[in-house]
Amino acid sequence: MRLKTQDWCWKESTRFFFNAETQSAQRGYKMKLFVATHNQHKIREISQILPGFEIVPDDPEGVEENAPDFAGNALIKVRAIAEKHKGEWCMADDSGLEVKALGGAPGVHSARYAGEPSNTPANNALLLKNLEGVKDRAARFTCCCALVDPSGEELVVHGHCPGHIAEKAAGVEGFGYDPLFIPNGYDKSFAELSADEKNAISHRGRALEKVREIVGNGE
Repeated sequence: MRLKTQDWCWKESTRFFFNAETQSAQRGYKMKLFVATHNQHKIREISQILPGFEIVPDDPEGVEENAPDFAGNALIKVRAIAEKHKGEWCMADDSGLEVKALGGAPGVHSARYAGEPSNTPANNALLLKNLEGVKDRAARFTCCCALVDPSGEELVVHGHCPGHIAEKAAGVEGFGYDPLFIPNGYDKSFAELSADEKNAISHRGRALEKVREIVGNGE
């Protein structure tokens, strides 16, 4: 099994694109994309960004995400479900918030920044506490999507959204750190943007656009 990074060449990627399109046309329905997650927020966002696909969640239960980076964790998860869905497209994403003043934290520990079990209000409160008195609040969201194609080949792509951490939470949309994150060029947090506005600029939206380039539109 050979792993390709996000710097895939167009000549090679077109093979994936046309194979996916042909596969969907032969089936006569939306192409299935098995996604390694149980997070309903992620499933909703992926379905919004890739509406041409039948998104099939598959929780890789019991898999330990112990890699030091997003790409490694995404690969751990996608390999777990690809074993069950041979001959199908499978995907996993791993994402998180990286704050410059905190040395990139919370990073891969974003979901459990305040400890086990995952607790969003506690995570946000700890982030604000750790940034008390800090002037440089630059941060970025990062999303890494790992794919396994029907032949078993792997590919990894990334998406980023730069911005900064607000002094206080605002907005009710989105999830996680969205109420605290203000993307560059905006005066509103992710949680104050509509789904369409967020998906157009988000780390996940940018990563999934690269996924779409590889697998086609799914229809």
